[in-house]
Amino acid sequence: MKPPRPNKSRPQDGCSFVIFGATGDLTKRLLVPALYNLAASKLLPEHFTIVGVVRSPMTNEAFREHLAAALKEFATRPVDEAVAKELFACVICVQGQPDDPESFRKLGEQLKQLEARAKTGGNRLFYLATPPGAFAPIVRQLAQAGLTQQAGAQWRRVVVEKPFGTDLSSAQALNRDLLSVLEEEQIFRMDHYLGKETVQNIMIMRFANGLFEPIWNRNHIEHVQITVAETVGVERRGGFYDKTGALRDMVPNHLCQLLSLIAMEPPAHYSAHAVRSEKAEALAAIDIYGPQEALANSVRGQYREGKVAGKAVTAYRAAPDVDPRSTTETYVALRLQIDNWRWAGVPFYLRTGKALARRKSEVAIKFKEAPIAMFRDTTVAGMAQNFLVLSIQPDEGILLQFNAKVPGPSIELASVGMTFRYKDYFDSQPSTGYETLIYDCMIGDAMLFQRADQVEAGWCAVQPFLDSWAAAGAAGLETYPAGSDGPETSDRLLSRDGRHWRSLE
Repeated sequence: MKPPRPNKSRPQDGCSFVIFGATGDLTKRLLVPALYNLAASKLLPEHFTIVGVVRSPMTNEAFREHLAAALKEFATRPVDEAVAKELFACVICVQGQPDDPESFRKLGEQLKQLEARAKTGGNRLFYLATPPGAFAPIVRQLAQAGLTQQAGAQWRRVVVEKPFGTDLSSAQALNRDLLSVLEEEQIFRMDHYLGKETVQNIMIMRFANGLFEPIWNRNHIEHVQITVAETVGVERRGGFYDKTGALRDMVPNHLCQLLSLIAMEPPAHYSAHAVRSEKAEALAAIDIYGPQEALANSVRGQYREGKVAGKAVTAYRAAPDVDPRSTTETYVALRLQIDNWRWAGVPFYLRTGKALARRKSEVAIKFKEAPIAMFRDTTVAGMAQNFLVLSIQPDEGILLQFNAKVPGPSIELASVGMTFRYKDYFDSQPSTGYETLIYDCMIGDAMLFQRADQVEAGWCAVQPFLDSWAAAGAAGLETYPAGSDGPETSDRLLSRDGRHWRSLE
């Protein structure tokens, strides 16, 4: 039987939005502006409260002023003071320590009192805007205090942010901890990349257009390139980044999410269960390399000093809180294979890095070339490549690159492009990317959130690279100047297949 899809047109259930890490950076920069944008669009429930859990004593008024200041600094659109005042009127804060059972007992008492006044129906959304190490302890305390127990029509949901573990074993351990006290349907694993409209549109473009659906396979597609390039360096996140690196930070989540949307089979119906099952199957079909294969099909690099957009950038090893002898990669390129019928023989090239020449996130689908035989008696010596490029940021849109005749008496071909830009066709307000995700959490639609098997399948694919790099140590770590396209060896990863990366420029 087809599972019901949440009805986004019906009025939402009232709820309490409980934030752990309520005074942290994530709350200030993203959650507060996103909640304001939802309020301004009249997409918050009528009966709604925001509860911030804070470590140090703070009055409700002081907490509201703190959130109002965050909105003023990080708003993505002009702030309507009436909307902001109404939003912050429903805000309170509760002092508590994440390792103190008594704090959770008191939180439960205060939630009951608040829910009775605000008529939220007892529904609760717990948002863990905390370091990953706090996820499991907080969830255990919530469960022991009875705060996640669902009864009747009441629902209780928990949102955790990426990263979901630091390797396969830690991801499995985190899933075990969460699932020991929660049902899978209660867990919303947040990857903000899936909140981007262009990412969500990949599935629509594939399955809602007869132009593309029949040719989305190994018979017509030669290879796929997935790029997430950043111009920023590590800046002041050296303490975190030096323990993480580009592979852990980006590949099992952002890049694997893009890969799964490109590679998945058509779901039986448009529901969270069906879509997430097909995405998990696509990730599970990635060929798992042995140690030598992993080294041969990967490149890791670290940026040295250089210039990005004319601005001098110091070397990664000179950044604050970075080990001067660090072997942590700031760039990674992988060649992956998907071992199934649709994609047999089609390589997927993934790359991501910091301090690169340009900020660009895109998926480029390279189609096989048409036979040139009919042009053998003309001046045509070759044809340009046919790409379908899905641009995610900074310019959201789709480019279709094809061949056309150059005007004139002789037969000459040139590459031309048809470009669709979202901003040219749709009138949308600037957003943080969290609005859709928070809204879906409140209505219980898990389609844009990772399931446990998806998380573990992503880590399975990258674990061989982590292991082989750890064994190799500094050997094999390339360097590249800040402001470039990355290490030269990254080009050879494709050139040995007779291909090349699309330029970042």
